[in-house]
Amino acid sequence: MKTKLRLASRKLLLAFSIQFLLSLSRINAAAVDANGNALPDANDGKSTLIDNSKGKEVPVEKSWCETPSLWEVRVGLPGWLAGLSGESGVKGVVDSVDVRFDQVLKHLTHFPIALAADVRYQRWEFFMDGQYIELGTSATLPGLLFTDANVHIKNALAEGFVGYRLVNCDKASLSIFAGARYTYLQGDLSIFDNGDARLVRLRELLGIQKRLDFSDSIDWVDPVIGVRGKVKIWKATSLYAEGDVGGFDVNSDTAFELRREGRTIVRESVDSSDWSYQVQGGLEFQLTRQIWSQVGWRYMKYDYRKSGFTDKNELNGPFLQTGINF
Repeated sequence: MKTKLRLASRKLLLAFSIQFLLSLSRINAAAVDANGNALPDANDGKSTLIDNSKGKEVPVEKSWCETPSLWEVRVGLPGWLAGLSGESGVKGVVDSVDVRFDQVLKHLTHFPIALAADVRYQRWEFFMDGQYIELGTSATLPGLLFTDANVHIKNALAEGFVGYRLVNCDKASLSIFAGARYTYLQGDLSIFDNGDARLVRLRELLGIQKRLDFSDSIDWVDPVIGVRGKVKIWKATSLYAEGDVGGFDVNSDTAFELRREGRTIVRESVDSSDWSYQVQGGLEFQLTRQIWSQVGWRYMKYDYRKSGFTDKNELNGPFLQTGINF
């Protein structure tokens, strides 16, 4: 009886062992489809799709909008050959200048200083840029005197923004942003004495009895809103554009100008204003994995008038920038 029990238990153990080994072989065997084609292992890291009708593996197409890396840092050295045209005013004396961008190098009194930085975390962007430039040229005095003047303009701007990407793809992006723009303006005027009798009255109004050289400066901060975007058009080449508007008459107050009235000069009140507009665009080239360059055009317009200061100038010209990204 005991012998029969031992034989039965051994048969049961043998049957269980065979069944267990068969189960393991099924698990380790390569999976196949209905046509007998081997299916890819889920852990092999490959994205393939089996075409059962032809028995071929077809790569899965990637999404056009691939999310870029979590962080991106860009630092650039911009160069803006901006021509200057429009009206500038100091102590109510308004002059008119016109220096084309191809003449800028002849009128520069100091080499321009510029810097730009851009940081992105996920969809949030933090970027800034600034520039300082000095120009010297001759100017007319419309509506005041029948003579000219030498004008020396110092202009500095620094702007910083916080943006959010509405479209956040590796091949395209679209952002809205808001921030502030700081502007500094200094004007030095030297009026030519052509014997005009009104020069005596002008000296009285300016408080300069024995000379015709004077200067003054002012600075202000404008709120700014804008939009910018970029789209890749071919391999390492992208098209970029940016535009903003600022001021919104935040700094407007009272303003005046000195104007000619018959044979004398009078001080007249004028409307105060504070607006600024900017647009730029061009091509960006990714020269290497870390070095990029932009070639485009930049236009900026000021419409600022407060106290005796006037800045109704346009800065317009080619824009070049090269930088590195991390």
